[in-house]
Amino acid sequence: MIQERLKQLRSLMEREGLDAYLILTEDFHGSEYVGEYFKCRRFMSGFTGSAGSLLVMKDMAGLWTDGRYFLQAEQQLEGSTITLFKSGEEGVPALSDFLAEKLPQDGRLGFDGRAVNYRMAEDLADKLKAKNITFCYEKDLAGEIWTDRPALSAEPVMLLDECYTGKSRADKLALIREKMSEKKADCFVLSSLDDIAWLLNIRGGDVECNPVVLSYLALTADKVILFINEKVLPEKVKAALAADGVELMPYNEVYDYVKQLPEGSSLYVDESKTNYAIMKNCRPGVQLITGANLTAMPKCVKNATEVENERKAHIKDGVVMTKLIYWLKQNVGKREITELTVEDKLEELHRQQENYMGPSFTPIIGYAEHGAIIHYSATKESSAALQPRSMVLMDTGGQYLEGTTDITRTVVLGPVTEEEKKAFTLVLRGNLNLGAAKFKEGVCGLNLDYLARFPMWEEGLDYNHGTGHGVGYFLNVHEGPVSFHWKAGDPRRVVSTKLEEGMIISNEPGLYFAGKFGIRTENLIVCRKAEKTDYGQFMKFETLTMVPIDLEAVIPEAMSERERALLNEYHAKVYEVISPYLTDEEAAWLKTATRAI
Repeated sequence: MIQERLKQLRSLMEREGLDAYLILTEDFHGSEYVGEYFKCRRFMSGFTGSAGSLLVMKDMAGLWTDGRYFLQAEQQLEGSTITLFKSGEEGVPALSDFLAEKLPQDGRLGFDGRAVNYRMAEDLADKLKAKNITFCYEKDLAGEIWTDRPALSAEPVMLLDECYTGKSRADKLALIREKMSEKKADCFVLSSLDDIAWLLNIRGGDVECNPVVLSYLALTADKVILFINEKVLPEKVKAALAADGVELMPYNEVYDYVKQLPEGSSLYVDESKTNYAIMKNCRPGVQLITGANLTAMPKCVKNATEVENERKAHIKDGVVMTKLIYWLKQNVGKREITELTVEDKLEELHRQQENYMGPSFTPIIGYAEHGAIIHYSATKESSAALQPRSMVLMDTGGQYLEGTTDITRTVVLGPVTEEEKKAFTLVLRGNLNLGAAKFKEGVCGLNLDYLARFPMWEEGLDYNHGTGHGVGYFLNVHEGPVSFHWKAGDPRRVVSTKLEEGMIISNEPGLYFAGKFGIRTENLIVCRKAEKTDYGQFMKFETLTMVPIDLEAVIPEAMSERERALLNEYHAKVYEVISPYLTDEEAAWLKTATRAI
């Protein structure tokens, strides 16, 4: 099937005179996760991971993806004739380098300009400049092949009350207009869906697990224009938006809007979050002012109301995960439990919580060797039966009116090997040390990543993903610009954003051994101010996640006295906070599970 689709695409490429055609993962808004309508790369390649780029040429096809998906991509590309390029691995060319080598002089590269961000396209143009490559961006060739393509999502929009957001829509619009004035921008075009939802205090359901709304927004000193399918707006929402001066225009008219921006006016955009087609529709005389979205930092730095609500959301999710772990411990080996059974039980427990709005991402339930596939997702064909041995890795999260959660626990189901215990303890030590960090104001994620990795690096081990990502408030579970990662200079990551009070970030070191097992321990932490001294303002983290860490896989003597004290302190807090919501039997189990070591 994939080979036939590639054949059809090559036929269309010949019709258009193209030497290569590029299909990315993004929608028209630069989203990490996309709605069904936008999954062209999956349709054309069979690879279902959330990150990857497909390049099709006359005599080859290649897929570039990162370390989270190497194992998954190898399995899903088998028999497709598509070559896997493991991004970042030694000897593997970057996509841009590959194109620079393989495209002919004066060649033609095609892509859907709505689904490629402007920054990437411009960087690629610079790379290919010597070969005088023409970009053909106005046709969606994959869409011509995809005859039964799903319709664009049109889920209803809801208002998010100020008791959850902590700030009104009018106040947010005023803040962003101030920032526009500082930048001397006449117009700000916003394409990223989570930024629009945050700015207007609305939520939707157009991307699975991400409560966002397909839309664009244009902001000037006296106008707010929301480009949207008006049918998704209930009258109550329309009235609330209108009261704050929000005008409505059809979704696709954003392209005509930018064409009409007067010459000499200034337009502010985030080139990495704005698609190539929008930018190419601007008149040459429009002055471009570029930088990170003006909404990015205000959205990332949670206010006091949002942080307090997030604490409540994490108590709810702590109850869910604690009950799930107890259920697993009591039932594994006594009844049939598969990875999909665990997913169903997880959702059942989630739905018992007030204001639960759905998962924040597709759960990762990976038993034994499946735990080594970093972004594994069980299917009917792959769903393994859990046995009373080894471990299961469970990476889950929920969307609540009170916030977004993301938790990973690796749970012992029966006898574990010394190798598994050693790896588990190394990961735990990294998690504890990062969570307990104290640092000067101005420090960024690049500075702190080593705290999580050093126990593993001392053993010559590592994990092929970031240590942490920002998390939205009842929004995207992965939110920039803050992160923990060791690799400076990687354009895929912003590691230089300084840590500020109110930022919520994941703390998730791991170890993965292909064909054997995987371990990850993840808490969400919020950055807070510590004391201020003659040496400046100091900062610290507060752990939001309240879920026990499985002591059956811990080697206490492999931990320092400080690390054991940190774990004991954390477990005492987990028991104090979560036990009141449990049955007597569950609470008694939790008491033992959080015992001091």
